[in-house]
Amino acid sequence: MRALVVDHSAQNGIGLADVPEPIPAENQALIKIEAASVNFGEVSLAADLVSHMDRPPAGFVLGADAAGVVERRAADGSGPPAGARVVTLGAGGAWAERRAVNTDLLAVVPDAVDLGEVSTVPIAGLTALRALHRVGTLLGRRILVTGSTGGVGRFAIQLARQAGAYVIAVTGDPDRQREGLIKIGAHEVVDSARSVTEPLHGIIDMVGGDELVAGFARLAEHGTLVAVGHAAGQPENFSYGALFGDDGGHDRSLVTFHLTGCTDLAPDLRWLAESVGRGSLDPQIAWRGKLDEADQAFSALLNRTLRGKAVIDIV
Repeated sequence: MRALVVDHSAQNGIGLADVPEPIPAENQALIKIEAASVNFGEVSLAADLVSHMDRPPAGFVLGADAAGVVERRAADGSGPPAGARVVTLGAGGAWAERRAVNTDLLAVVPDAVDLGEVSTVPIAGLTALRALHRVGTLLGRRILVTGSTGGVGRFAIQLARQAGAYVIAVTGDPDRQREGLIKIGAHEVVDSARSVTEPLHGIIDMVGGDELVAGFARLAEHGTLVAVGHAAGQPENFSYGALFGDDGGHDRSLVTFHLTGCTDLAPDLRWLAESVGRGSLDPQIAWRGKLDEADQAFSALLNRTLRGKAVIDIV
């Protein structure tokens, strides 16, 4: 079968190749993939731009997010039957004609939902949703989202707005991005957390570095900053006293989490898929093409010129 794999000799470190068919474990369903989405993190990892993580070996089938049809039900009887339309999450294997997926990492997709649109949901949508869960109550709260033009940021804006939050989006180019970000739910668009004067109840941070430090300083009492991404590639240097509990700094939280360490993701994945079907969640697809055209999307992501999600149609 055809798949996009790590290829150290190829442009962007990713090449199209013929690979063996996956062999499902007892608790895995075999999925015929119809569409897969692309996240910046996996492309940058293949291109060897992430210094703190090992690059996947040559020939590794890339991709975490994909949607398709169950070709063969899991041998242990778990999960949906053959013929069911599903969205899937896994550590690789998505950018291929078929993949084997643990049944607790897939969810049935309503018939009316486009599989390309729902393929954008797993990593970005689940990360945004779980990060907002860490913040807690959103109704009437001021929520800041950094890295707001990325996949996680765009989902976080929409979800926070739907939950009744006052949403402030941070982007390096607010004049250019303001209209689009307000359209999906942002109340304000600014260039940095430093531009915010009123206290914040929650922050979803995709940038790290100085932006994270500046955001933490603007948290209200009992506020929470959820550190999700590290796009700046810089350390977080807090000045002496920044973490003291006096002078208005009492009881603020800085938390992190890793999506693959979370449990019970399937119900959230189904809820997100249904939200796409209802039209209450916009995947914000900026590029869509075929398997042999995917390098266009990889280059745009690495050059930071793609604002939104990229979807590869496998069939």
